[in-house]
Amino acid sequence: MLDNFDHLLKKYAHLLVHKGLGVSQDDYIQLAADIELAPLARLISQEAYQAGAKKVIVRYQDDQLTRIHYVGQSVETLTDIPQYRIDESNDLMNKRTKRMSLRSSDPNALKGIDPEKISQAQRATSKALKEERLATQANVVSWLVAAGAGQAWANLVFPDLEDEAALDALWDEIFKTTRVYEEDPVKAWDEHEARLQTKADFLNKNQFDILHYTGPGTDLKLGLPNNHVWESAGSVNEKGEVFIANMPTEEVFTAPDANRAEGVITSSKPLSYGGVVIDKMIFHFEDGKITKATAEEGEETLLKLINDNDGARQLGEVALVPHQSPISQSNIIFFNTLFDENASNHLAIGQAYATSVENGAKMSQDELNEVGLNRSDVHVDFMVGNAEMNIDGITKDGEVIPVFRNGEWAF
Repeated sequence: MLDNFDHLLKKYAHLLVHKGLGVSQDDYIQLAADIELAPLARLISQEAYQAGAKKVIVRYQDDQLTRIHYVGQSVETLTDIPQYRIDESNDLMNKRTKRMSLRSSDPNALKGIDPEKISQAQRATSKALKEERLATQANVVSWLVAAGAGQAWANLVFPDLEDEAALDALWDEIFKTTRVYEEDPVKAWDEHEARLQTKADFLNKNQFDILHYTGPGTDLKLGLPNNHVWESAGSVNEKGEVFIANMPTEEVFTAPDANRAEGVITSSKPLSYGGVVIDKMIFHFEDGKITKATAEEGEETLLKLINDNDGARQLGEVALVPHQSPISQSNIIFFNTLFDENASNHLAIGQAYATSVENGAKMSQDELNEVGLNRSDVHVDFMVGNAEMNIDGITKDGEVIPVFRNGEWAF
């Protein structure tokens, strides 16, 4: 076990509660955690109550049991979302419940399961819990996605290590990338947040009309909507409270104009989606829509994602991450989007965040669609950045300003 592991885990719980989710007096908290992370879930619950939370609701998840359900249940049963789940979800949203998700999922947990079954079940859940999903994506409530080390995930990331050593190695990377080893992790995050905000400020000032990506297997022009907003690590909920949606994070992001994407872009890292690893993807775009998509691994699952979900042929997020970010420098493929997206520039298929345009959180779904923000039942990030990628920002009057050169910020 890592030296001082119990102490580090307590520091991590404190960071997630106080800086990540920003728990305050009388908050309701919903915590979804993989079952292997029960010790961390207990620490988080204790920290939340000490911070003044009124109630902490913990929901445990189990990859092995999830697989058993997929094998044993019919599509009809998997897609029958009971009304009590919908009612509970809506009740928690009405209470403005802050949400935390702790991930340690096995990226191959559902390998071999019929992709159609996975696609239909996930689509049914997304539609049934639509109000919760939309409120979260509009930052009505605070939310946080973080990670903990699970054995199956650790073994995939560190295949040459024995079980205990692999688990230690993964916890070590989690603590490094979330700044838990710093004397004061909250202060370290304050400083990191400020650095990222300087990049967002530059991009917001320039209000580029187009981003032009070039690199190996990539030549893509991506339009940006009028009055788009680049965000960095920190987000603000309906009450004006600051939270960090992802820990770790190295990105600044906004929404593209869903109707303006032309060209081709090639993925740079594997994607774990629906318990299946998808790798070496190539996407072709015309008039904002994916016209062709291929993958050397997991292509059937990728095509189900694109073809079976409303809005999944268009993009909902564009995020910029320098190639030499701390996660990229680790030279580790995590098979986990939370980490891999912070080693690489990435795009997202599907839903755009409402906050990516000025006053977007107050707009209706139709109004968001009209200004170019994609509406969808899914939001799936895929990684595209590498050390050879260049990105130019093109203004409305045609001026070309370097944004990335050889995978790094150009300003």
